[in-house]
Amino acid sequence: MDRPQAVLFDLDGTLADTAPDLADALNRLRAEHDMPPLPEQLLRRWTSNGTRGMLRVGFDLEPDDRRFPPLAKRYLAIYGSAPCVRTRLFPGLAESLDALEAAGVAWGVVTNKPRELAEQVLDGLGLSRRAACLIGGMCAAAPKPSPEPLLLACRRTRWTAAACVYVGDDERDIIAGRAAGMSTLAAAWGYLGDHGDVAEWQADGVVEHPAQLAEAILGAG
Repeated sequence: MDRPQAVLFDLDGTLADTAPDLADALNRLRAEHDMPPLPEQLLRRWTSNGTRGMLRVGFDLEPDDRRFPPLAKRYLAIYGSAPCVRTRLFPGLAESLDALEAAGVAWGVVTNKPRELAEQVLDGLGLSRRAACLIGGMCAAAPKPSPEPLLLACRRTRWTAAACVYVGDDERDIIAGRAAGMSTLAAAWGYLGDHGDVAEWQADGVVEHPAQLAEAILGAG
């Protein structure tokens, strides 16, 4: 791919390893219901699906269950009280961000996570002032896999969609990026959601490790 004007990142499982804090919040919620904790390793793959995924694995609930809304509200409250305690950038991501910025390539975040929670995570990681934009799950008319959040990011930054790359660890990220007219990269280091075979996502490229990201984006430029 040609060197882009900007790179947009999904947050959970792509830019940051948020699974430890998401898992801790779920286990705190389970403890309130006298349920034993679940292993973090078991919970990791569900974190890309947000509250829906966590309550599915933690309480065997789907969004149409009448118990879902109050549990979801409580889960988000618990998580929101400590969203960036054990969360870290994936190893190699800091260096990739530095390399993009050094090459004059701006970057931002488009996530289905509620914006106020995503903002707390970026603040905790020291990235808020570096990100050119932050689009959360309720900012656009519809969340990913709709392209609307990505197009909103372009409108706010005046970036051209065709000159942007979207990087994500879930198939819906690739669907959204393609629908927005962007180049797409699958983050194979991430949580990978319900459909873990990244080769089937039809992304423009697959990056196995965050340390390889900048080269994958800038190498042809």
